[in-house]
Amino acid sequence: DGVNDAPAMANSTVGIAMGAAGSDVALETADIALMADKLETLPFAIGLSRKAKGIIKQNLWVSLGIVALLIPATVFSFANIGIAVLIHEGSTLVVVFNALRLLAYKK
Repeated sequence: DGVNDAPAMANSTVGIAMGAAGSDVALETADIALMADKLETLPFAIGLSRKAKGIIKQNLWVSLGIVALLIPATVFSFANIGIAVLIHEGSTLVVVFNALRLLAYKK
């Protein structure tokens, strides 16, 4: 029923509830809510989350790296502010397109 599982899920590392079969309390407490009653989707969710974590790290390195280069370059007049803005916006597009790779995740 999921009602008795809520305290255990609150203390667990990762709590998983099944949407159709679980109670509202279990769904609110769980870290992951599978909306279908198919446990076969769990490996997909785990794989997707691992892939997402890697892409998030890549995106952080790209965005923080570009900003770390652009701030001193602009402050010390190595780059015009307009060029710096264009480079920054370009890096934002790179981050977005990199994140869009998650939509193609199949395994």
